[in-house]
Amino acid sequence: MDEPQRRRLIEHYLQAYNRFDIDGMLAVLAHNVRFENHSGGRMTLATEGVDAFGELARQSAQMFSEREQRLLSLVFDGNQATAGIGWRGVFAQDIPDGPRAGAVLELQGQSAFLFVGDRIARIVDRS
Repeated sequence: MDEPQRRRLIEHYLQAYNRFDIDGMLAVLAHNVRFENHSGGRMTLATEGVDAFGELARQSAQMFSEREQRLLSLVFDGNQATAGIGWRGVFAQDIPDGPRAGAVLELQGQSAFLFVGDRIARIVDRS
């Protein structure tokens, strides 16, 4: 798979994320996909497999009334890509000891994507 095809997979994933289209997100992932979220230099969450990722994605989607990931940059290195991501979300509900419904959160970070065959096999988000 060449870089333009890999870019299309990433763009498909991000567009599906922005539309709250969980099935669309899962469509480009390998069955054994690994997802990691790192915040403040430490891993805060990890899933193994498309079913676990789908469950996490469904739970996370309920927290936001709006959300968007914007692709700011993209660098390829073999079967990997590193994307600069701008993220914005509006909370749909109050978070205990946290933001209230309607609060806006904006972050910038990086997402690393590993490709196996014609699928995304690993996503590592860092903010």
